[in-house]
Amino acid sequence: MLRYCTCCVMPDSKPDLHFDEAGVCHACRSYASRKVIDWSQRRGELEEILKRYRSNDGSHWDCIVPVSGGKDSTYQVVRMLQMGMNPLCVTATTCDPSDLGHANIENLKSLGVDYVEFSPNPVVRRKLNRIGLTQVGDISWPEHVGIFTIPVSMAVRFNIPLIIWGENSQNEYGGPAAASDNNVLDRRWLEEFGGMLGLRVSDMIGLEGLRPRDMIPYTYPTDDALQRVQVTGLFLGHYIPWDGYANALLAQAHGFETLSTTVEGSVVNYENLDNHQTGIHDYFKFLKFGFGRATDIACLHARRGRITRQDALELVKMHDGKFPWTYLGKPIEAILEPLDMTLDQFIKVCDRFTNKKIFKTNARGQLIKDRRGNLTKINDDNP
Repeated sequence: MLRYCTCCVMPDSKPDLHFDEAGVCHACRSYASRKVIDWSQRRGELEEILKRYRSNDGSHWDCIVPVSGGKDSTYQVVRMLQMGMNPLCVTATTCDPSDLGHANIENLKSLGVDYVEFSPNPVVRRKLNRIGLTQVGDISWPEHVGIFTIPVSMAVRFNIPLIIWGENSQNEYGGPAAASDNNVLDRRWLEEFGGMLGLRVSDMIGLEGLRPRDMIPYTYPTDDALQRVQVTGLFLGHYIPWDGYANALLAQAHGFETLSTTVEGSVVNYENLDNHQTGIHDYFKFLKFGFGRATDIACLHARRGRITRQDALELVKMHDGKFPWTYLGKPIEAILEPLDMTLDQFIKVCDRFTNKKIFKTNARGQLIKDRRGNLTKINDDNP
């Protein structure tokens, strides 16, 4: 039976999430602890760091900002420009980009930055999508790895030591205490939290004919290369209070576009707008752990007091874990087509990754689904 945080609505099935004796998850405790942080001091620390990396003569870029064109990366760019930095923005392209995502990238470029877009081999990427989906239940494995490896590789190639990341996800959403206290990104962080999900680059060699050269974009630079350039990554959220909704407001004020309604499987209209595969990725999180993107976002707003816990529960029941028939308006059959996978084959993969300790089954152990293919959690009525 799932147990839920008494402050937000996150279940204890979330990996690395722990509850205290009061039944409160440590993500909520971590957020509450922000009240005692001296954010003015943190901001001053950031300014001192940026001063060390800023080019006095304008002969080189001051930092790299990895960007997707989403609300957070737009916010990161705006903040760096406000603080007098000259960033090189680097995009590792998404696997199935949307028109809205493309428009937001163009808007980001119009803010007045130099910009590099790296597009990995699409034939290789489709193979990695299929391998990631069928082996670890993550269709977006190549994207989740590439968003970390590619900007770091660009930092080495262009001799830019400083990389400005957004929030430390282990701090914002919960995670091991050692990780939540860490404000720099290194090789260990990438391997533990950077999207690999137990699959290493070396594991891919030989699968579906993949060769070492096919995996160059997904390979982290060597320690020697990192040391030569002195590459360091900072989480902006360690120095400035991080809030996705506030980030969205600032991004929108600078031309960022959103949907007119909520994104499928979510409760907001301002995030995950760039990749049609995201709906499948979020659905598999629901199948494995009993919560999806709607839970993530509802928890963030409940912690900040914008909605009550009861409101969060109702929003989650309305939007979380629905079968991803469409995402950003694109039908699932069209999303699966590049993977050479039929809808029936996809459903079989879904069933294989579904945690039957969480979802209701019949007397024969078969998953119980409604007419839209949606599952029901065992204790969904008592969270």
